[in-house]
Amino acid sequence: MSGLAYKKEALNKKTDSMIRVLRGGNISDESYSFKADDVFISSEFVKPELHLRKNYMITPAVSSLEHIGKIALIDRDYTDTVVGGFVLMLLPLFNDDIISRYLLYAFSAKHHRDNCRSITHKSGQAFYNMSRELLMNLPVPFPPRNEMQRIVDKLDIILPYASKYGLIEGKLSRLNNSFPEQLKKSILQLAVQGKLVPQDPSDEPASVLLERIRAEKERLIKDGKIKRDKNESIIFRRDNSHYEKLNGIEHCIDDEIPFEIPNSWAWSRLGNILNKLSDGTHSTPKYVEDGIPFISVKDVSSGVLSFLSCKYISEAEHKELYERCNPEFGDLLLTKVGTTGIPVIVDTQEEFSLFVSVALLKFDQTLIYNQYLLHLINSPLVQKQAEENTRGVGNKNWVMRDIAKTLIAIPPVEEQYRIVRAIEELFPYCDKL
Repeated sequence: MSGLAYKKEALNKKTDSMIRVLRGGNISDESYSFKADDVFISSEFVKPELHLRKNYMITPAVSSLEHIGKIALIDRDYTDTVVGGFVLMLLPLFNDDIISRYLLYAFSAKHHRDNCRSITHKSGQAFYNMSRELLMNLPVPFPPRNEMQRIVDKLDIILPYASKYGLIEGKLSRLNNSFPEQLKKSILQLAVQGKLVPQDPSDEPASVLLERIRAEKERLIKDGKIKRDKNESIIFRRDNSHYEKLNGIEHCIDDEIPFEIPNSWAWSRLGNILNKLSDGTHSTPKYVEDGIPFISVKDVSSGVLSFLSCKYISEAEHKELYERCNPEFGDLLLTKVGTTGIPVIVDTQEEFSLFVSVALLKFDQTLIYNQYLLHLINSPLVQKQAEENTRGVGNKNWVMRDIAKTLIAIPPVEEQYRIVRAIEELFPYCDKL
């Protein structure tokens, strides 16, 4: 039996006696529910014989294919609820609880749902229409009533366990899907805590390494190749506490230090180890059909620098942009607008320009191993800071000032290489899980 057919304008009439109209979306697997967006119609448009009664079954007649065959058993008499015209009501010849519950299970079986889908025809672009006449002719196994009772009793015992198994299996599936990436994050966290590989006492301490970086930057400043960082800081330990000297003023930063690192390591701000931190042009350039690649966040958000779908600018415009922001082989790119915190190593000698959505990180690659810096930025230590400091609504931005202030853990140069080798050995096993 088909449900209530009505015109949309009938829903506009409000009276003291309103009837809820269930649609296909109210029907789940062997159950039905009321929803906040259910429609109501005045009772004057509804014949009493359309009210839902106990042991009626309801199933979508017009729906997407995945919902065809879903069925629910009505568990009580209603005087204020009907189904709409795109839902079929199955009225029992015998108002018997055992027969109705058995039929619910029989109609919910996979072969019956497949049969329901086989008698549909496409109605419109995304909907399928199930014929009421063909539905009535579908075969249904019908055992003696006493056997129905035994089947229902057994299913009532088994199905709750099956539901629990389904929930557990779903959680396990989600865990299996996320476990490789979670394991990689754990490996990176151990790496930046100095727990992935053993320390070598003969390694030059990271504190000396940072002094060498500062000396190299002073030389570049003196030669006019880079500008002095107005917010350069020095982080050091004293009396078992961590201090930062910024603009000549010292202050304790113990509340910022997330974990202990080996004695041969050192804390630093990301900007302090860089010779240059800049982003691409803030103005949209004029694009050309063939020219110099112009890279935006979409071209690096996969974790790989890709020229497959990038735009192009003229050589003259590129030359002007390249004077300020000049990505070169071995540098790091970092997404900073929209999808933030994804680092990419420049692996090409080809020149290209950057949009504002991508930052350029330049550093002395003899003192900082770019592969270690890549893994450091991908680690929870930096990713958490990126998430906390990304600002705005919609197209969010990790601003340059906050990128420079990112707290990082620096190991000796030799240990940077050992860490990267260990990660490269372990990650393929994660991918096989």
